[in-house]
Amino acid sequence: MLTSTEIERWMYEAIKEANRAMYSKEVPIGCVIIYNNQIIGRGYNQVEGLQDPTAHAEMIAITSASNTIKSRRLNGATIFVTKEPCAMCAGAIVNSRIDNIIFGAYDNEAGSCSSIYQLCKEPRFNHQVKSIHGGILSDECEFLLKDFFKKQRDIN
Repeated sequence: MLTSTEIERWMYEAIKEANRAMYSKEVPIGCVIIYNNQIIGRGYNQVEGLQDPTAHAEMIAITSASNTIKSRRLNGATIFVTKEPCAMCAGAIVNSRIDNIIFGAYDNEAGSCSSIYQLCKEPRFNHQVKSIHGGILSDECEFLLKDFFKKQRDIN
């Protein structure tokens, strides 16, 4: 069980990844995966740079974590992401057997862990995420997104 201090610490690491995305002119979403109180995977959105619609922060962090521990199963891990995962990422989280999701900003348009769908706790799947907590450091996470899209509108 993580303390509130640990949760904030790891969410700030995800925010650092979101800033990397922003500086790369990507939608600022960042992610870290924690196992045994260590970061085993990091990722930030790279959809535009890689021209890959699957290059979401969560997907990159899951690949990184799996490579780190040399296993496709991330049992016991917690994923921290600055925005609620979409359906694709929620599916990857379930398939990788991640136990816990902690996210910042809710996504009322595509959120698939709480807002619109609840894919990560779908009882018909052979694995469900044990716990989901949203709204962690949501002001900071939402600011990054709003600021990014405001700047995009100002450019165009």
